Amino acid sequence: RSTKSLRKILLGGTFHVFNYEWRKSFFQFREPDSEVSYGGAQAIQMVIQARIIKHLLFLRQSASDGQTLLTVGQKEQNGALATVLADSLWLAGQESEATVTLVTQEYSITPHLDYKLDNFTERLQLFTFNAKEDVENFILDHFQCEGSHGVILFLYSLICSRTVNRLKEDLDSTTSHLLYLRVGNFVCRQALLNLLLTGKASPNVFNGTRSLGEDGHPLEHPLQGLLSRGDVGYLHWSREQMEGGRLPQVGSMLKTPRYPVWICCINSSFSVLFGLKRSLLSDWRMEHRFHLFYFSGQSCQGTTTQLTVDTHPHHWEAPVRRSEENRSLEMTIRTKWDGAAIDWTGYRGVNP
Repeated sequence: RSTKSLRKILLGGTFHVFNYEWRKSFFQFREPDSEVSYGGAQAIQMVIQARIIKHLLFLRQSASDGQTLLTVGQKEQNGALATVLADSLWLAGQESEATVTLVTQEYSITPHLDYKLDNFTERLQLFTFNAKEDVENFILDHFQCEGSHGVILFLYSLICSRTVNRLKEDLDSTTSHLLYLRVGNFVCRQALLNLLLTGKASPNVFNGTRSLGEDGHPLEHPLQGLLSRGDVGYLHWSREQMEGGRLPQVGSMLKTPRYPVWICCINSSFSVLFGLKRSLLSDWRMEHRFHLFYFSGQSCQGTTTQLTVDTHPHHWEAPVRRSEENRSLEMTIRTKWDGAAIDWTGYRGVNP
């Protein structure tokens, strides 16, 4: 029964199974110019990438900057990954416990006519911990080997840590499960991204709860938004949605996180934007002119792109011609800093 519940809350039904791209996706540090996965798994890996950047820049004992992120040793890399995965599960478990799922040799359920086997969900074993340090140590030993279905197991662990019942309370009438099919591949709903960012699967990007519809009339079922900030933020821009008048307005809970690190969803592709100074979010004077770094996870980018953002530009300056990809990134940045001018210092090519 619990296996069916996992499938339903994650995929929307017991006959859906993950494709090859999902099944081969796992967590491991690679060379800086390596590509991350494609499809839905890319979003998960980029959120974890953002959390790792936050951890290495702001939480480790030795001071760091953008350049030293490229020279972190393997032991520290592995420790950072385990810490970040454990943090996500611990947050989902309301900071009191976390559950990790692994694949074993024995089947835990008997196949039924209303369930499609995938040969690993049926062999899940659950390990629950009451101390975050124990979660980190356990993950360090089990989540980095190729062929481990690491991303899928992390999602199952996330659901078990949050629990299916809590997830149903988090969701509203607009969302019943965390992934949906698009062009034959499962991709993340906003609720799953918010679960990764805040520990709660809020289905929307606005602040608080909305009880009234666009027409001003009471909604039969209120819509659930964000009630708290996360360590990592979220920015969203889509040309298709903008031209159709459907671009969602991301609230301050997501746009202003505790650390200057943001997941960006740009034209349905995920990337990371980050700054090196935490004061960017606490001192308004720092927002006059500052640097941001952009990472798309695609090999065509070559290296992390450095941008200079000026929120008090001279409007008489002639506009600079940009590629379509670069304009999309600029529009995304302006959802946070309206009217800002972006100088492409250290440009190396962007493909969001």
